[in-house]
Parts: sequence; C-alpha cells; structure tokens
Amino acid sequence: MVRSAVQSCFFKSVLMLLLFTGCADKEADFSIALTPEQLDWVGQKIFQNECSGKESCLVHWNEGEAFPSLGIGHFIWYPAGVDEPFVESFPLLIDFMHDNAVSLPTWMDELESFDAPWPDRPTFLDRQDSTEIWTLRKFLVATQGVQAEFMYQRARESMQRVLDAVPEDQQDRLRRKLTAITRTPGGVYALIDYVNFKGEGLSAKETYQGQGWGLLQVLQQMPEDFDSKPLQRFQQAAVKVLTRRAENAENPIEREKWLPGWINRLKTYRDS
Repeated sequence: MVRSAVQSCFFKSVLMLLLFTGCADKEADFSIALTPEQLDWVGQKIFQNECSGKESCLVHWNEGEAFPSLGIGHFIWYPAGVDEPFVESFPLLIDFMHDNAVSLPTWMDELESFDAPWPDRPTFLDRQDSTEIWTLRKFLVATQGVQAEFMYQRARESMQRVLDAVPEDQQDRLRRKLTAITRTPGGVYALIDYVNFKGEGLSAKETYQGQGWGLLQVLQQMPEDFDSKPLQRFQQAAVKVLTRRAENAENPIEREKWLPGWINRLKTYRDS
C-alpha cells in the first residue's frame, strides 16, 4: 500500500507547508497545512488514479501511445527517436532522484543515452519477464515516497510558472483561483494530480490546433463564480478543456477511449 512509503518523504514535507511563493511585490504567497490523514488521502488518490493501487501497473505501456508510463504518477519515458507533444517527465524524476542521492538500478545507470530501452509496445510486452522490467518495477515500488515528493515539488513550482507566464494584468485573477482551490485537501490533491496528469499548459508542443490542455488552460477556463465551490469550478473547467483536446485530436482514440477515462478521473476531484 502506498501509505507508509509515501508518508516517509512526501507527507512530512507537505505537512510542514504546502507553500507557493511569488515575488514579494506581487503578494503571491499562499499556503495550506494538512493533517497526516489528509496527506495520506492525497497520496493514495494519486496512486489509485494511475495504477488502481496495483504494483504491476508501475511499469506500463498504454495502448495507442508511443512510450511507457512509469511509477505512481505514470511518468513518460520516450524511446530513442520518439518525439511526442508531451513533457517527458520520467527523466525529470530521475534527475530529482539523483539530487536526493537515490541509487538507480544498475542497468539504468549504464544507459549510454537515457532513452527507454524498448522501441515499441510489442517489444515491451514481449520483455515482461526481463531483468530490466522486473528490477524497474521493484525500484518504483521501493521509491514511491520520492516519486510523490517529486510530484509535490513539480506542482508547487508549476503554480509559479503558470502565473509568470500570463500578462501581469491577469495574474491577480489566476492567483485568486489558485488560492481558493488550495483551501481544502481535495483542492491540493486536484492541483497536484492535474499537473502530473496533463502538465502545466506552458509548452508550445503540448497543443492541438493551437490549444493547450494543462493547468493554465483550466484556470483560464474556470469562472470566478462565488456561488459555487472553487474545486467544483476547477473540475468543470477541466472537463471542458480535456473535451476540447479530444475533439481537436487527430487520433480518434482520444475521443472514443481516453476521454471517458479522463472525465472519470476528474470526478475524483472532490473534498470527500
């Protein structure tokens, strides 16, 4: 179960403070403190979303994708020669692990170029009993806490980057939305999960027909309606943004198969 592994690293750091800080002259400070039980819930929800709590899913390759998805956050790792319009997050996780003195499986350290060693999904499926996949799965089971810490840090830094990316006259409005969302454990979970799930929305490559689908686009879509709960407005905006992405996609699998799953995931964005 993810509880004990994640709490050792992620929960203790977030318990002290989920802090997002901008420049002092912009007054961009906001924070939220959660109880250990609330933090436990956040970590388990993310693991449940990506892997249904199953360790076997920590090393996975989705049908219709050109890359494997790894760890409790299903971090993307491109094989050599693959260039997709998504942020490749697994090498970023490995950099974070290096910074925190985490030892990698020997075969990963010996890679000449840090590319996924399987060129395609059929090859990956044929090698399910290989030493590489077995040791990688064990490694990802043992480092769940570090992975969750990485997601927390990534989401926190993403909030600042999203604000910095918009014109100054729009920053106060986006800041108010972020502040409102982080007032509850469900909101904290939604922000961390969405950044891990669909990114910041700042990469020009992560667009279809010029329209992105990351955190920035959801915040821009989210209305300032004080008669409804912020997390509900965030969830509804995310549904609209991901529906637009699926409708703009060239591959029909996004509309026919992936979109219903995305919307089901967004339904978990609630406070209880």
